[in-house]
Amino acid sequence: MPIRQLSLGAALLAASLATLAGPPAAPVRDVTQTLHGVTVHDPYRDLEDVKSPATLDWLKAQGAYAESVLATMPERDKLAARIDELARATGESVRSVVRLPGEKLFYLKREAGHSQFKLMARTGLAGAERVLVDPEALTKAKGAPHAINYFVPSWDGKRVAYGMSAGGSEDASLYLLDVASGQAIGEPIPRVHENLVHWTPDSRQLTYNQVRALPPDAAPTETYLDSTVFVLRAGALEKQAKPLFGPLVDKNLKLDRLDVAGVMFDPTSRFMLARTTDTTVPEGKLFVGPVSELGKPKIAWRQVSAFDDRITDVQLYRDTLYLRTTKDAPRGRWLALDLGKAGPLASARVAIEEPTKGVLKGLVVGRGGALYAEVSEGFTTRTYKFGSGPAPLDVAPGSAGSSFAIDDPAHAYGEAWLVSSSWTGQPKILRSRGGDQAPVDTLLMQRRMPPGTPELTVSEVLVPSHDGAQVPLAILHRADLKRGEPHPTLLVGYGAYGFSFEAFFDSRSVAWLERGGVIAYANVRGSGAFGDGWHRAGFKTTKSNTWKDGIACAKYLVDQGYATPKTLGIWGTSAGGIFVGRSVTAAPDLFAAAVFDVGMMDTIRSEESANGITNISEFGTVKDPEEFKALLDMSTYHQIKDGVAYPAVLLIHGLNDPRVDVWQSGKAAARLQAASYSGKPVLLRLDGQAGHGVGSTLQQQVSKLADVYAFLLWQFSQPPATATAAASAPAKP
Repeated sequence: MPIRQLSLGAALLAASLATLAGPPAAPVRDVTQTLHGVTVHDPYRDLEDVKSPATLDWLKAQGAYAESVLATMPERDKLAARIDELARATGESVRSVVRLPGEKLFYLKREAGHSQFKLMARTGLAGAERVLVDPEALTKAKGAPHAINYFVPSWDGKRVAYGMSAGGSEDASLYLLDVASGQAIGEPIPRVHENLVHWTPDSRQLTYNQVRALPPDAAPTETYLDSTVFVLRAGALEKQAKPLFGPLVDKNLKLDRLDVAGVMFDPTSRFMLARTTDTTVPEGKLFVGPVSELGKPKIAWRQVSAFDDRITDVQLYRDTLYLRTTKDAPRGRWLALDLGKAGPLASARVAIEEPTKGVLKGLVVGRGGALYAEVSEGFTTRTYKFGSGPAPLDVAPGSAGSSFAIDDPAHAYGEAWLVSSSWTGQPKILRSRGGDQAPVDTLLMQRRMPPGTPELTVSEVLVPSHDGAQVPLAILHRADLKRGEPHPTLLVGYGAYGFSFEAFFDSRSVAWLERGGVIAYANVRGSGAFGDGWHRAGFKTTKSNTWKDGIACAKYLVDQGYATPKTLGIWGTSAGGIFVGRSVTAAPDLFAAAVFDVGMMDTIRSEESANGITNISEFGTVKDPEEFKALLDMSTYHQIKDGVAYPAVLLIHGLNDPRVDVWQSGKAAARLQAASYSGKPVLLRLDGQAGHGVGSTLQQQVSKLADVYAFLLWQFSQPPATATAAASAPAKP
């Protein structure tokens, strides 16, 4: 009998009975190593060999067990149906808009009821919309879900380059397409993973970064080392591509093996720019060269900046190179360097000064060199026009919430396009002329609030942490919610790479909020909420602030009457696995349930993985004594103790994850299942056609979110009667 036909008591019993047999135990073979005088135990090291038949069998059995339990959870099917209904009712989603001269528009669009984003094109807002690339057609033909990882149209809009991968792997191949005919140009080029694809100013050639083809026995850490930027004439065979830049191309540049580069161009500039990063932190090296030397055997690259110059973003316009730096400006400063004078970075002038409040972020250069820059404060970002008067001009003063600038890569327009976003309303695309803005309704079509959405409200507060630091916390819930009663509450955090939560609305979260649920977003240290200093206060040896801030926010939610420890859950994704995992292991009594979503669980062994080596710049290395201590402290796997009553935990992972290997969740699940004394479930939910979440279909997203919400409510024992009463309260028209 389907679970939706069971009573609450029967459903709870079914879920409880499903856990009695227990998940399959993992074999223990404790591998010890001594690092800087400390003996580190690793009882589940064998699970790192995900190609081993024994490991694969164990993972499959864990996944099957988790699926059997999740299928019997009360309200799971109702939640899935409601989340799907909300996603469909919202309308179409549009993202990644690119504007080119001649009113040529390219963007990704997922139509209501469809599973994946398609690449679209049109000329002018009134022009006919065309589908250029439809991943769903490939999904039907080949069985595995496909997704567009990136796309880059040529400057003249006649061709488009795009990356496509399958099963969430992000192992993208590069494709070229003729826009007018819709026909493919040339053959796909494999191993072009990153969005480091750029067209030359004449739109005849493009550059791309390609990782090496490695032998089967190569160490995973070799994956992203010694990559090369190639230049290729559109339509030519891959074997005709010429190496242009990289560690193996010009030894005189003294590039590191992990200097992953892109060579970029601008249609207004006679210069080209080579920029390297380790793919994790934005700082790296910058080189400039004349476009006229592109066909020469060797290019006279001139280095503009190094890692210690703290350049985090760049824009090229004519002879001017704009550079965002945090050096001596933790809130950000934009510099302007005249490349025609060939002067050093020290000769750059200040284009936009560091703000006294807020954080200066992205820059768009419009027609005539107009400067539009984003400034974030709290959970809100606004776009301002600089240089047009004594003070910056807010280009969308009548728009509530945040306004993010849409790029004008060819500097072709005198009007700014923006994406508006808020906690309680659907995003819109706006165009602004001199402060007057209007929605681009024909582009972002029929985006609407789902019927029956209750009136929502948000509180943005500052929470004192363990050392007195004030942590931004946004608390979203129904407007009629009464504090002092326990509500199902979900604390969400990340805290890495300087990434921060911005005000946004996800219609699918209504399935949680309409039941009287609360969602709280914490910009803990490690995020960039207050600039570079806030990021570095949750970075490497200061990383413990990330989860201590999380614990402080959890206690605040309890103290303020939103939840009790019996109705409080916590969720962290990817690098946010440190936030959630260490919050749970440091304060297990504070939470009823937790979601470890594709999380970093074993930071001691992480740098032995393909993507882990690129994250040394953010989290540290075991080779450094002080950083090793911090890594051991932030490693959830190593901080799980026997005989502790841990909350219920749902671990989520895609088997094809290229960013955080699935063994990280596997090892943490095995350790928790063996150690926890609470008797609460520890489930390892696996998806064989998913990775880190990039490229997941709408159906995969709906299923995952339904499992998360149902798992939490199951552990909170939230009765449907309360949910029904909440859902029937007055709603917005």
